[in-house]
Amino acid sequence: MLATSGGDDESGDRWEYLAYLPYTLLRRQWQWHLLTMLRQTLRTEAIVQLVDRCFRQYPDGLVTNVQKGHVPAQAQSVARYVAKDVVSPPMAVRRIDRYDGERVTYHDRSHRTDRFEYETVAVATFIGRMVQHTMPKGFKRIRYYGMQATKTFAKVKVVIQAALAKVEGVVKGAIKIIARLTYRQRYEPSTGRDPFRCPHCQRTMDVWRIWHPTSGVIYDEGEGIKRGTYASSVQRAGP
Repeated sequence: MLATSGGDDESGDRWEYLAYLPYTLLRRQWQWHLLTMLRQTLRTEAIVQLVDRCFRQYPDGLVTNVQKGHVPAQAQSVARYVAKDVVSPPMAVRRIDRYDGERVTYHDRSHRTDRFEYETVAVATFIGRMVQHTMPKGFKRIRYYGMQATKTFAKVKVVIQAALAKVEGVVKGAIKIIARLTYRQRYEPSTGRDPFRCPHCQRTMDVWRIWHPTSGVIYDEGEGIKRGTYASSVQRAGP
């Protein structure tokens, strides 16, 4: 479930930005709404007992895998992440390691340990875990609520269009907000130091080389100079 980092105030005239999300409150609210709807929809004694047991067994709520820093920062990353879950199968074929006609062995990366874990189950169990991801025909995997819902959007369309008029860039029908401040200007107020100033000599630094622990050197200013990247067109045309 995706939510905006803020919302309109009570009068609907101003956007209130939410810089911090209380995850503890979110977990408990999600648990309360889900289990309450379940109990009201399926009015059986078994469901009542199940709901009561879930409240006792999970006093901190149902969402437990919310970790700081694991949420994609850019809108494009969020779109790719959600699209992959919507259109992709529940398990890639490469994760199935072995099948002997009766049992299936597959692996997965654990959210708790961040390591690959292997499991061997019976064929019927494996198929049961897969078919639960097969939605009924016509089932909508994506729904819009709140301000993004069609009915609500029609009411606030004028306000949204006025806000979009202040945005500096629109790319392929999607809104792309271009920050007015540079990285250097945004970084210094939040950390108290200039990221471009050398802590040793206090002079302004320039990017010379970018090294990644997995990919190695991905940018080298020296190599660019050697290839004549900064040479004029006349110099490049010469021997």
